[in-house]
Amino acid sequence: MKNPTPRSLALRAALVAAVIVLLSEFITNLFPYFQKNWISLLVVFVIAFATTFIVFYFLLEKFIYRKIKLIYKTISNFRSTKEKNQAKINLGDDIIGSVNREVIDWQQNRSDEIAELRKMEDFRKEFLGNVSHELKTPIFNIQGYIHTLLEGGMDDKEVNVHYLQRASKSVDRLCLIVEDLESISKLEAGEMILELRVFDVRDLVKEVFESLELQADEKKIRLGLKDGNDKSFYVQADKERIRQVLVNLVVNSIKYGKKNGSTVVGIYDMDENILVEVTDDGIGVETQHLQRLFERFYRVDKSRSREAGGTGLGLAIVKHIIEAHQQTINVRSTFGIGTTFAFTLKKAR
Repeated sequence: MKNPTPRSLALRAALVAAVIVLLSEFITNLFPYFQKNWISLLVVFVIAFATTFIVFYFLLEKFIYRKIKLIYKTISNFRSTKEKNQAKINLGDDIIGSVNREVIDWQQNRSDEIAELRKMEDFRKEFLGNVSHELKTPIFNIQGYIHTLLEGGMDDKEVNVHYLQRASKSVDRLCLIVEDLESISKLEAGEMILELRVFDVRDLVKEVFESLELQADEKKIRLGLKDGNDKSFYVQADKERIRQVLVNLVVNSIKYGKKNGSTVVGIYDMDENILVEVTDDGIGVETQHLQRLFERFYRVDKSRSREAGGTGLGLAIVKHIIEAHQQTINVRSTFGIGTTFAFTLKKAR
């Protein structure tokens, strides 16, 4: 019998018991009387059936199904309110099947949650290690310069100026890391208020290109808009935050671009949104690194990345800014060929 309920089990048990009682009574006592009064035999059958049904149903409901219901309700307590309302138990239903499904679902959900918690724990440990390393470098540099000056370097004019300049650069780097961490914390906590306004994103791209022109010239990298982007594209966003996004992406393309290469920005009308793509023909990123590019302090090539400068938080900030605008950003790349960062902004109406 597949998927039995308490009622169906009790009915079958009562039927079997009643038939047994009836046959016994019929054979031993009622056979002579049956020929005269068959109604008595029917009464015996009904009484035996009803009594057996009540007893079996009570035992099943009391000692078996109530225990199962308790497990079912215990699991249901971990659900959302909506799910709890849908999880009403009826003894006429297939409770054992339902409990089995609930246990399997509960186990799967717990396994998924545990896996996610372990993953987050690994990220947390890695993040703490990265933070320590990023802060340790400038702090140790400053400590070394100051100790050198205190131990006699102050008396040498050339040495003290040189060491003070180096210490100053390390302090600036330390301040940048702290400021970027603070920005990310505010974005994650929703404390950063966006000043939404309508502006032409094409003009903003040109402004960013002008501000980074000298940096691009040092590596002989050409900055430009994609062919066909000769019209205005008005968006509704926080202009200064989007400027920060574009600066981070273009600076990245310059740092990791090839000498005599190019960085091209393409802008596309996507009906409700405007799509902005920043494409370079640089070193590219291997596939296994793509999903982690937006993590804080994640560097594909740690030694090379630190030599190129930056805090390691730029792409994390970019992602948070775009998500604060309720938009998306993604990356695609081919190692040795180039990388494209693409994000959307709400189109101004």
